[in-house]
Amino acid sequence: MLAASGGPSYNRAFESGKGVNNAGYVAVAAEAALRAGAIQKARYGQVIEIQQKGEIDLVTEVDRACEDAILDVLRSRCPGHDIVTEETDLARTGSRYVWFTDPLDGTTNYAHGYPFFCTSVALTVDGQPVAGAVYDPIKDELFTAERGGGARLNGRPLRVSSSTALLRSLLVTGFPYDLRDDLTAKLKLFNRFMGHARAIRRDGAAALDLCYVAAGRADGFWEERLQPWDMMAGTLMIEEAGGKVTRFDGSPVGLRADEVLAANPALHAAMLAVLRADESSSPS
Repeated sequence: MLAASGGPSYNRAFESGKGVNNAGYVAVAAEAALRAGAIQKARYGQVIEIQQKGEIDLVTEVDRACEDAILDVLRSRCPGHDIVTEETDLARTGSRYVWFTDPLDGTTNYAHGYPFFCTSVALTVDGQPVAGAVYDPIKDELFTAERGGGARLNGRPLRVSSSTALLRSLLVTGFPYDLRDDLTAKLKLFNRFMGHARAIRRDGAAALDLCYVAAGRADGFWEERLQPWDMMAGTLMIEEAGGKVTRFDGSPVGLRADEVLAANPALHAAMLAVLRADESSSPS
C-alpha cells in the first residue's frame, strides 16, 4: 500500500483468493486518508481559495483536491462500491458496500491555520462500519480501526480512558453551523455538562475528537447535528477501543448522525444520566 510522503505506512495485506477482508479494507481507507493528508500538509499555511457554503460554513480548493485523491483510491481499489462524500453528491448503485468520507474535517481550522484537522474514511457493509482510518497530517498520526480487530494509532493498540467520574473527566464536543439561530438552545447541553465535568474542549473536527476519545486523550464526546461522514470512522475507533457509542436516548447510532454520545462504558452511563436529567427538566 502507498504511504503518504513522510507519513506512516499501512501494510496489512489483502486476503488472497477470497476477495478483501476487513483488514484489507482498512488498508484501502488508510491509503486514501494518507493521500489526502499529504495534500493538506503540502498546502497548509499557503494562500488558498475559500468559498462559503453557508454563513460560517466553508469549503476550500484543498477540500476538493483531497476528495479527488480519495475517490481515485476508492474507485481503483474497490470498484462497484458506493461512496458518500461531503463535497459531492455522487450517484448510488445500491451496493451493500458504502464508503463515507470527509476529505477535510476541520475546514475552518485549516483555512485559519489552526492545526486541528484530518481526513476521515470509513467503509460500511449492510449499514455497519467495518473499517476506518482517520489521518492527522500535522501530528503525523494515523488512526485505524477494523471491526473485530481493534483500533490503533500508528500501529499501536488504542484503549478508551478508565475515568468513571465526570468531575475528573475532559469532554469534547462541537456546535452546528446554525448555532446563532438559537444560542440558548444550542448551548443548553454545553452549560449542563460544564456543571458536571472537569473541562470541555471544542476544537472543530468531530472525527479527530472521536479518535481522541478512542485514544484516551479525552474521556467523552457528545454532539448534535453531525453528518455520517463526520462520525463513521471515529465511532468504530471508539467501539474497537472498548468504548460505547449511542444516540442521546441510548439507542444505536446506525447510519444516523443527528446525535452522538461516546465514552467508556462507565462514563457513558454518567453522561447519559445528564442528558436524561436535562430531558426530564425540559418544559413539556
